[in-house]
Amino acid sequence: MRWVAVFLFIQSLILTLSPAVRERTWDVDYKLSHWLGFLVWGICTYLIHLTINKYLTEQDPYIFPAAALLYGWGSVTIWRLDEVFGLRQTIWLGVSSLVLIIAICYLRNLSFYKNYKYLFLTGGLFITALTLIFGTNPLGAGPRLWLGLGGVYFQPSEPLKILLVIYLSAYLSDRANLRLSSAPLLIPTLVVTGLALMLLLVQRDLGTASIFAVLFTVFVFLASGKRRILIGTGIFLLASLLLGTFFIDIIRVRVIGWLNPWEDPTGNSYQIIQSVLAVANGGTLGRGLGIGSPLLVPISISDFIFSAIAEETGLIGTLGLIATIWLILARGMTAALRASDNFRRFLAAGVVTYLGVQSLLIIGGNIRLLPLTGVTLPFVSYGGSSLLTSFFALYLLLVVSNLEDAEPAPLSNPQPYITLTGILALGLAACALTASWWAVFRGPDLLTRTDNPRRAISERFVPRGELLDTNNQPINITSGESGSYTREYLFPTLAPITGYTHPVFGQAGLEASLDDYLRGLQGNPMSLILSDQLVYGTPPAGLDVRLSLDLKLQARADELLGNHTGAIIVMNAETGEILVMASHPTYDPNKLDEEGDTLSQDKTSPLLNRAAQGLYPIGNVLSPSIEARFGNNDPTESELLSFYKEMGLFQAPLITLPVTSSVSSTLNELRGSPLQVCMAASMISHQGILPAPRIATAVNTLEQGWVVLPALGEPRQVIQAEAASEAALGFIREGDLFWSHSSSGEIDAAQVSWFIAGTLPDWQGTPLALVVAVEEKDLAFAERVGQTLLSEILNQ
Repeated sequence: MRWVAVFLFIQSLILTLSPAVRERTWDVDYKLSHWLGFLVWGICTYLIHLTINKYLTEQDPYIFPAAALLYGWGSVTIWRLDEVFGLRQTIWLGVSSLVLIIAICYLRNLSFYKNYKYLFLTGGLFITALTLIFGTNPLGAGPRLWLGLGGVYFQPSEPLKILLVIYLSAYLSDRANLRLSSAPLLIPTLVVTGLALMLLLVQRDLGTASIFAVLFTVFVFLASGKRRILIGTGIFLLASLLLGTFFIDIIRVRVIGWLNPWEDPTGNSYQIIQSVLAVANGGTLGRGLGIGSPLLVPISISDFIFSAIAEETGLIGTLGLIATIWLILARGMTAALRASDNFRRFLAAGVVTYLGVQSLLIIGGNIRLLPLTGVTLPFVSYGGSSLLTSFFALYLLLVVSNLEDAEPAPLSNPQPYITLTGILALGLAACALTASWWAVFRGPDLLTRTDNPRRAISERFVPRGELLDTNNQPINITSGESGSYTREYLFPTLAPITGYTHPVFGQAGLEASLDDYLRGLQGNPMSLILSDQLVYGTPPAGLDVRLSLDLKLQARADELLGNHTGAIIVMNAETGEILVMASHPTYDPNKLDEEGDTLSQDKTSPLLNRAAQGLYPIGNVLSPSIEARFGNNDPTESELLSFYKEMGLFQAPLITLPVTSSVSSTLNELRGSPLQVCMAASMISHQGILPAPRIATAVNTLEQGWVVLPALGEPRQVIQAEAASEAALGFIREGDLFWSHSSSGEIDAAQVSWFIAGTLPDWQGTPLALVVAVEEKDLAFAERVGQTLLSEILNQ
């Protein structure tokens, strides 16, 4: 018990300091209100501990500490999520503890419940039936499962579960050697259970109805020892689920959301999607208490408290939570096997089933192992009715486990109890494995989804690295202060290339492909990354990345291209560094909040980077390369296709940019991107070598300063150097200082005007290649833009 108190004290302390951790400053408003919850937990737990030691001296020593950990953990979590509900849960904790203490002091003789089984169950059914007339919902909408008075709400179906356990235990304990063919013995229990199920189905409380069906099945199985009752009930539940999918709206919505939630992530499947994302965001170690964003999951204090715990304590926390639940179930079943009479044995096994099945339903629903049912996690979830029922179940287990001098009652066939224990163990193991799957294996991919707002929230507190041009002039920067960092785009016309990062529309362009550097997940020491993840629940500050782009040249290219649709690329033919990459039309990423929805529907496709992703008819724009390779000979179609493949036209260039490539295998349908054409043109300007393109050239690390980022590919000799030089000389226009070639291409309705050019073999400066692609039949315009831009660059 002492270690439980230490654990909860540390959790409370972490929650107090969490604002300072999140803001990374001591000048914050600290969270203190939850210490009231910890104080009440300590007082209640201490008083219960004294009562147990006085009246139940031989009780199981593990059950109560495990339960104390669960309801304490739940209390801290609820305080963290909502202080108002935390205060209410603390009051209910006091009430539940008082009930538990009184019950242990004065109701240790469980025969009392056995003698009045009909009265208790009838009373429970009657109170539950009252919700059909006087029922309400604290949220103001949804199933009316509660009775309310003066702002206090009580859900009768919660204690009804325990009352059914008491009734079935009492009824079956007097009927030894029950057989499935013993209809007169089974009919009363079947009728009573059926009435309860019908009442719950009318209420649309499907989770509790499922638990009732399982409880009845388990009791008949324990009494008869026949496994076919389990198989039959399993088939019945599956058939009911299938029929409900077709005829009951609420079941259809939950089943569809379970089987394929990704089809409607912002609608009916929003809860389960956000729950799974919360588990994924927790990873192995968790974001840290008070650091995560569990409130993004609706009803996180109750139905989805497991995912809230998973996000902030990680896989380690969820495995610990599952292990604690298993400890109660295992020790409870041990108490059942050692019980002094059949009634106590059935009672303990029934309570274990109730706690185990309800835990499996809620945990499985949170991690998409099972459909959502809307039940609570015993001891942990918010809810006075649920907590009071859990404490009453705890009281029953403690009393049954208190053997004192009594000998265990004879048990001729323990196999049903062993089978039940194994089923519950397999269920919890499946939950643990599924949680591990989401947290460790699928987590990294899930967290990149555009409907995951957690990443955007964390980026408000950690500065993202800047994108700089080749002269260290800023392009995309982060402004503001911790808690309100925002991304600013200083050169909006570069948006199709540099892209954006946005909480609603996700990421694009270089912001996406260089994300690991910009977020600090790559390039920083692993020790720094791990320590920041452990302490702050976020990566360290992002790193600046230098691009090969020259903003001065870029601005001139954008000016020349103007309102025409197309792309321009200027490349260092030797190194593959891209000095200019323009794509028009463009957009302003600073206005995504206002214009983001319409951009994706814009027929001009401003989001598309035409320079790297646009595919245009090749035509004969590659004539200089073809002449350099084949001379005056006419190549066959097969030879041309082989040459194009060697130049990389059929594969996406290796570069830190979203790119594309042609999928056509015929010359008539062949398309290429301006980037691919520019790489081919570079061979003519630099000794027949196909360069490896680069746009991200260096990253500014903490330990080594600027570190060069190598090209992703390797340059290749495709054409002989002499042949490339001869081809360049053969394409010089009178008065130009460079070689050039223009051509048009057309496939169906797609038209393009190409202009390619490059420096001559005797050029003493940096060898350059240029491509202009305009989506219109206007060779003169393409030539004018290309000639003007390249002339100005060479004359600098």
